[in-house]
Amino acid sequence: MTASPAPLWQPDADRVAAARITRFQAWAAERYGAPAEGGYAALHRWSVDALETFWQAVADWFDVRFSTPYEQVLGDRAMPGAQWFTGATLNYAEHALRAAEDPARAQEPALIHVDETHEATPVSWSELRRQVGALAAELRALGVRPGDRVSGYLPNIPEAVTALLAAAAVGAVWTSCAPDFGARSVLDRFQQVEPVVLFTVDGYRYGGKEHDRRDTVAELRRELPTLRAVVHIPLLGTAAPEGALSWADLISPDAESAEPVFEQVPFDHPLWVLYSSGTTGLPKAIVQSQGGILLEHFKQLGLHCDLGPEDRFFWYTSTGWMMWNFLVSGLLTGTTVILYDGSPGYPGTGAQWAIAERTGATLFGTSAAYVMACRKAGVHPGRDHDLSHVKCVATTGSPLPPDGFRWLHDEVREDLWIASVSGGTDVCSCFAGAVPTLPVHIGELQAACLGTDLQAWDPQGKPLTGEVGELVVTNPMPSMPIHFWNDPDGSRYRDSYFEMFPGVWRHGDWITITDHGSVVIHGRSDSTLNRQGVRMGSSDIYEAVERLPEIRESLVIGLEEPNGGYWMPLFVHLAPGAALDDDLRERVKRTIREQLSPRHVPDDIIEVPAIPHTLTGKRIEVPVKRLLQGTPLAKAVNPGSVDDIELLRFYEELARTRG
Repeated sequence: MTASPAPLWQPDADRVAAARITRFQAWAAERYGAPAEGGYAALHRWSVDALETFWQAVADWFDVRFSTPYEQVLGDRAMPGAQWFTGATLNYAEHALRAAEDPARAQEPALIHVDETHEATPVSWSELRRQVGALAAELRALGVRPGDRVSGYLPNIPEAVTALLAAAAVGAVWTSCAPDFGARSVLDRFQQVEPVVLFTVDGYRYGGKEHDRRDTVAELRRELPTLRAVVHIPLLGTAAPEGALSWADLISPDAESAEPVFEQVPFDHPLWVLYSSGTTGLPKAIVQSQGGILLEHFKQLGLHCDLGPEDRFFWYTSTGWMMWNFLVSGLLTGTTVILYDGSPGYPGTGAQWAIAERTGATLFGTSAAYVMACRKAGVHPGRDHDLSHVKCVATTGSPLPPDGFRWLHDEVREDLWIASVSGGTDVCSCFAGAVPTLPVHIGELQAACLGTDLQAWDPQGKPLTGEVGELVVTNPMPSMPIHFWNDPDGSRYRDSYFEMFPGVWRHGDWITITDHGSVVIHGRSDSTLNRQGVRMGSSDIYEAVERLPEIRESLVIGLEEPNGGYWMPLFVHLAPGAALDDDLRERVKRTIREQLSPRHVPDDIIEVPAIPHTLTGKRIEVPVKRLLQGTPLAKAVNPGSVDDIELLRFYEELARTRG
């Protein structure tokens, strides 16, 4: 076994002792038989070997309020279909607003809202609780009942949080899209779940401009016949359209009784619907439960992210991405949640660091792409901002390249906990990522998360260490979907995760689990580059190629050809002023040959005007592969799932000329 390289960062003894996960382990050792010694590795082993006891301990440690006690922690372990905390009733929103019950905290900020002016506006715990109580009463008066769907076409603003919590308080099912989604994209999602209420803005501000969405809202109202009420939030100051209710009226201080009434619902009652990117068909409508999300997010935020009442939690996200739901759950640990509504790079690339400074963020979450953009733009966060409050910088969306780790270490602070995390919308959480008591190694996620039996499997289902394999989870997690919407026999759900290895969750990522327990993510396994039997994830290519200053972004596709050949083009979006000449082509090839493998040098390097993305910013690989295989555009991709459909016409045309 090779010795692992020296870590980039190591928590000192004081930090390890103060971490909530350390206190949890000592407490669980006394009460639940967890190992007192052996650190995180021993705790993790126990958490998967004694799965039911572990989750019972989590519920106890975080003082989950079961209004009806549970009969069993895990009634049925089968995946899909595991039954958690059978017989129990509770309410997610009640837990999210618990800090408001403490008189010492009631006037402290629950939310801090920041827009592109970078002015910070707080909303206190007591005011948030009052607004949720008022809005929940109004929803009930509108006839909203447990199980009804309540939708939001909203940016990342306090009203969105209030609406989510009010829906949860009633037992309704929340679902949201960001207002930069076009009408077709929203309807592809909301028409599936048939909402009875729509909360909407008149527009939003992004990149210093106002974007009027009233026409889109009018189309949504026409195309969603199940709507009983539309609530208008005048972000741009316009009057409510005819037939719409005014947000201000619904939450005014003289609105109906503002003491929230929290509907006590079964543990597995639906909390919200999230959506897959839907690049190759209608987005999957993924349903997660009130109890499952409550426990998973308590574990993830309170133990892994080490968040508590003294923290301020910032993650750059929109309401159309699972990270928004995850961010809102910061309220569960009594943490102040920072909501930024605007462009990540306005007025300059370093804008997010300015927000972290302005708000005193202790956990700063962003995308790996943003970190790499800052590095390319020559941003100096530690030099130009007071980031002394920031204990952790966390990244997700795609694997953080090694250069991203080094840049954060060099340019933010040397004593910085860097948490690259990876999970999915499917569980609204992480499979692997942040552990405050473990070292950080460059290019690696610290460890698999508690209660998650994460493994890398070969095609025969054999676990691998130190080799690339399929990411699988062999035990159920509480936040796994209870079902997909409109999937009555569960076939779409089973096909999505359990087809390759029955009874085992296969996520669709390539990973390596190292001999010291950390995890390396190589990208999606369905877009793997398999050349002469040597497999490589596309993210490995991106990380190497995009170090070159001339390459702004890239896209690599591996194509099995009918004649048995394999064509591997690399598409590059160049930085301003750069030219794809012979010299640059040669440097790209040399970079891949020397840093990765001679087998994965692209056959062609092709300049494109831009790289296509999903609406949540992920590169589109599989639909491009389909286009290059000759599939017509209309069948290869759902146009409502793409940021710019015109970019895909290039690949369709390329397939014609090659054919």
